Amino acid sequence: MLGGPKNDRFVVSRRRTGLGDCLWSLAAAWRFAQRTGRNLVIDWRGSCYLEQPFTNAFPVFFEPVQDIAGVRVICDDQINQRSFPGPFFPGWWNRPTIDCAYRPDEQIFRERDELDQLFQSQQDCDANTIVCDACLMWRCDEEAEREIFRSIKPRSEVQGRIDAIFREHFEPYSVIGIHVRHGNGEDIMGHAPYWADPERALRQVCNAIDTAKALSHEKPVRAFLCTDSALVLEKVSAMFPDVFTIPKRFHAPQAGPLHSAALGAEGGFSALIEMYLLARCDTVIRFPPTSAFTRYARLFAPRVIEFDLNDPSRLILIEEASQELVSS
Repeated sequence: MLGGPKNDRFVVSRRRTGLGDCLWSLAAAWRFAQRTGRNLVIDWRGSCYLEQPFTNAFPVFFEPVQDIAGVRVICDDQINQRSFPGPFFPGWWNRPTIDCAYRPDEQIFRERDELDQLFQSQQDCDANTIVCDACLMWRCDEEAEREIFRSIKPRSEVQGRIDAIFREHFEPYSVIGIHVRHGNGEDIMGHAPYWADPERALRQVCNAIDTAKALSHEKPVRAFLCTDSALVLEKVSAMFPDVFTIPKRFHAPQAGPLHSAALGAEGGFSALIEMYLLARCDTVIRFPPTSAFTRYARLFAPRVIEFDLNDPSRLILIEEASQELVSS
């Protein structure tokens, strides 16, 4: 192992985005920390869910954790008083602090690629601190993701809300969870092709619900919708009047995503509740399947319906280890 003693070497997972991105990127950082004998720092200051820039969002939403499968974890607000030893990787972080205050998008993408190359190389480097301040979806194995979800738990009060909703609305039914990531005017980047024709996209979602309902179910079927768009809720509810949702605040049409400080921490709690309930559904529909929000459900739900990346008009049914194409 290169560098100094274990206690002096770190991987810092810095994210300010939606919870799905934060957790998937955390899994990639954890895997590298585990493989190289480093401490893991969870630094979610500046979170999109909070107005306080120096509050670490991780302990706002999750119970404190000191260890994840043998990796020591630092995840509270003590990071405001800590400094981490150089040299740093990627090299950008070796600049004076004031020069690191602004990072253009091209720099963030460059760092993402540098981190990806390091992780894929299965090698270590001589930097004492690895700074993971980029989206690291797809940069780790699925078992690393599962370990994160097994090891971290929502705050007890949030878990209590999840359990109460599950007992009342889920336990007596075979629940079809439907996640529709619209963006509501946000730049949705890789999700954009799925919304090139909004009316067609909504038809595809409704076709997927019909397909899911036609599958075999052990209990009476109930549909559960999670979306970031009041318009999507209105359209899907008109087609399926029995669909149920968890009440929450929406932004005005085209006013941006739900993960914003304008909704306060409650916006994050609402997201966390929906994310964890989707993972407890019997069947989950992911539109689009590129959304990190439903990654937890993709890993743990018994049956998942996704939209073919190359042909969104076709559905992919994933049931345990098997998978087949289903025409929509």
